[in-house]
Amino acid sequence: MTLRRIIILAGILLILFLAMYSWNQRTRALDNLAAEVGLELAGAVLKPLRAVQDSAQDMWDRYFDLVAVREENEILRQRVDEMEARLLANGEDMAELKRLRALIQLPVDQSWRPLGARVLSGRMGPNAVLDSVTISRGYSTGGRPGTPLVTHLGLVGRVLKASAHSAIALLLTDPGSRIAVFSQESRAPGILAGQGTGQPLEVNFVQRAIRVNEGEILITSGLDGKYPKGIPVARVLSVAPSDYTQFMAIKAEPLVDLHHLEEVLLLEPTGVAPPPDLGAPPKEIHGPPTPGRPAP
Repeated sequence: MTLRRIIILAGILLILFLAMYSWNQRTRALDNLAAEVGLELAGAVLKPLRAVQDSAQDMWDRYFDLVAVREENEILRQRVDEMEARLLANGEDMAELKRLRALIQLPVDQSWRPLGARVLSGRMGPNAVLDSVTISRGYSTGGRPGTPLVTHLGLVGRVLKASAHSAIALLLTDPGSRIAVFSQESRAPGILAGQGTGQPLEVNFVQRAIRVNEGEILITSGLDGKYPKGIPVARVLSVAPSDYTQFMAIKAEPLVDLHHLEEVLLLEPTGVAPPPDLGAPPKEIHGPPTPGRPAP
C-alpha cells in the first residue's frame, strides 16, 4: 500500500468521524446507544454479584440464627430438665405426704405415744441373718428395745437393738418373733410366730373348738404387754386341724408389705394407764379388706 492510499484512507476516516460527530451532536443517538449498552453490561455484571452477596448475607444471618436457636434450645432443655426434676420431687413429696397422713391417723390410746421414723436400710452387718430393718431413731429419740413398729396397715415388728440415734427392728416374719393375737371375728387367741422371709406365718395354740375363717384378720391381743391391743397383724390364709398337736394349724400372711417399708411409727409407752374399758369392744384398727369382702 502506497503512501497516497494511506493518506486517502485516513482522510476518508476523518471525514466519516467528523460527520458522525456532527450527527451525534445534533441527535445524541450514539450517546444514547452507548449509555444503553453500558447499562446492560453493568446490569449483567452486577445482578449475579448482588445475588451472590444476598446469598452470602442470608447464609451468614441463618448461621447466627442457628447459633442463637441452639443456645435457646440448650436453655429450654435445661429448664425442662429442671421442671421434670421438680415434678418428680413433688410427686415423691405427695406420695410421702399420703403415707404420713395415713400414719398419723393411727388410733392409739393415751398409754402409747406415736413417733415417726424413716427406714434407713434392710438387713445389714451382723444382723443380716435376721428379718430386720434399720430405722432412724435410737434409745435417746424414742427407739428403745421392745418398742413396737407399725404402719397405717398394721404391725411391722419391734425394736431389737438400739444406739443413741438409730436402731435395728425385728420384723414379725423373723423366726424369733412371737406376738399374742386374737382373730378379729371369732376372738380366738393364739401366738403368731414368724417362719422367715417368704414363708407364711404360723398361729399356734388355737383351740380346735374355736372356729377361725380363712381371710379373717388377726389383731394384737395386748396380753403379752408388748403391743397395744387391737393392731392388725396378719390375714389368715388357711385353717386345718394339726396332725401333731391338739391345736389348729393356721397359716397367715402379714398385712404390711415388709419389703417396701419407707416410714414407720414407733409406739413409745407413756406410762399413762389406758382408759377403763366399760364393756365396749376395744377400739381396733381395721386392716385392708379381704378380697371379696366389704371393708368393715
